[in-house]
Amino acid sequence: MNRLSPKKLLLTKWTAVNPIAKQKHFLVSKVILPEPPSDKIEFVEIEAVYSKKTTLIAWRDLTNSELWLQGWQ
Repeated sequence: MNRLSPKKLLLTKWTAVNPIAKQKHFLVSKVILPEPPSDKIEFVEIEAVYSKKTTLIAWRDLTNSELWLQGWQ
């Protein structure tokens, strides 16, 4: 998998390998910026495409190909 930059994740598309609450396709809807701007970005908010439900996850989880695939598949 290509290296990911947390600053460029906004509006990227992801497929959950194991569906979450019967949802499979997600979009990164928000990058959570740390309170002191000098800290590193740790979390992103993903939104289920069908139900619009949002979930907060660590952005590094997206690099795990056993959990997430880039794009909609």
